[in-house]
Amino acid sequence: MPRIGDPAPQFSLPTDGGGRVNLSDFAGKKVVLYFYPKDDTPGCTKEACDFRDNFTAVRGAGAEILGVSPDSATSHDEFKAKWGLPFPLLADEDHSVAEAYGAWKEKVLYGRTFMGIERTTILIDEHQKIAGVWNRVQPVGHAQHVLSVLKGEQPAPVPVDTTPPKPAPVKLPERSAPAKPAAAPASAPKAKPPAKAKPAAKAKPKKPLKALAKKAVKAVKKAVAKVKKKAAKPAKKAPKKGK
Repeated sequence: MPRIGDPAPQFSLPTDGGGRVNLSDFAGKKVVLYFYPKDDTPGCTKEACDFRDNFTAVRGAGAEILGVSPDSATSHDEFKAKWGLPFPLLADEDHSVAEAYGAWKEKVLYGRTFMGIERTTILIDEHQKIAGVWNRVQPVGHAQHVLSVLKGEQPAPVPVDTTPPKPAPVKLPERSAPAKPAAAPASAPKAKPPAKAKPAAKAKPKKPLKALAKKAVKAVKKAVAKVKKKAAKPAKKAPKKGK
């Protein structure tokens, strides 16, 4: 955006009615060059009608009014005729003049980011130098403020920087090498668990005495029977001699 005292960027633009306007045509006069977003929209209409209502007073203070937007000259014709605007409207369709004067900005509407006209007014003095800058203009009452500056009732405004500040780079803490884990203290050798005692062999249950006596009796009976059997057998006769 131009600063106070800078030479005003020169331009030559088509205007309503098929004409053409050059900034150099106004050398020796003050110029109120105001940039607005779009013809026949609510805010732009209020601003244009305010300048219309103060047109004679502005001229009486030695200045000319020029309106500039990216609309075509045909659109300007319709807008001018509808609202009876007495000053030229310039067609900056490639927005090159708006860029030169710092009025073409990044805007945000309903969360959507886009490039467009930021409502801006530039006061150019008789020597074609920047004498005042209004940016982020509020449409209602703006023309009266411009007129009061032209009359010397208020000082000329200086531009306000509306560029959103860039976020400061976040400095991440330097990563330090991970600390090595402390060596575990030497521990005493683990004691071996005591050997498991072998279970004692199960003692074979002794046979009851009654069973043993019974077995002994049975054995005796068997022996006796054997002896009797042997005794009952007849003795073998001896063979007769001589035969």
